Amino acid sequence: MSKAAKTAFGGMAAALSVVVLLLTVFDTLSISVAAMAGVIIMVCVIELSRGWAFGVWAATSIIGFLVVPNKEGILLYIAFFGYYPILKGIIESKIKNRVLEYAIKLIIYNAAVFATEYVVFKVMNIPLTEFLDVKDGTWLAQHIMPVLFVAFNLVFFMLDYFYTIFATAYLNRWQKKFRKLFKFK
Repeated sequence: MSKAAKTAFGGMAAALSVVVLLLTVFDTLSISVAAMAGVIIMVCVIELSRGWAFGVWAATSIIGFLVVPNKEGILLYIAFFGYYPILKGIIESKIKNRVLEYAIKLIIYNAAVFATEYVVFKVMNIPLTEFLDVKDGTWLAQHIMPVLFVAFNLVFFMLDYFYTIFATAYLNRWQKKFRKLFKFK
């Protein structure tokens, strides 16, 4: 594929990613929408390269931060979901021990989620109980952080599995059709 074709493909992928991220206007979709935008990055890794995919992630991050109204959704994309499909392939190809592989993935994921939530709740000063519509003094309000930690890590395992299934399906079923549709060689 020529450099011009890669640039055009990357531009379309970044634009589509921003459009997908605009769906974070529905607060409950922040994580799932950021994860879906990551699927576009995964296609860029497969069709272009890791370097081009990082470029698409960077362009989407900058444009998205400027135009996406839900900052939590775009911050989740910037901090993790946008580059994770690239990183996933690197980690899985370099580390053959599954326990170590998942330990590294979980450390990166939890650091990204913690950083994002810190910015949202501390820097942007949104109270957690208001954000979740939880009453102060209840059991859930007192134990919300451990509950969220467990929930977010379960989401990570589902996401990692979904990305693996998607990449396999794309390579085995959709890549030929996609390349034919866009006249890739």
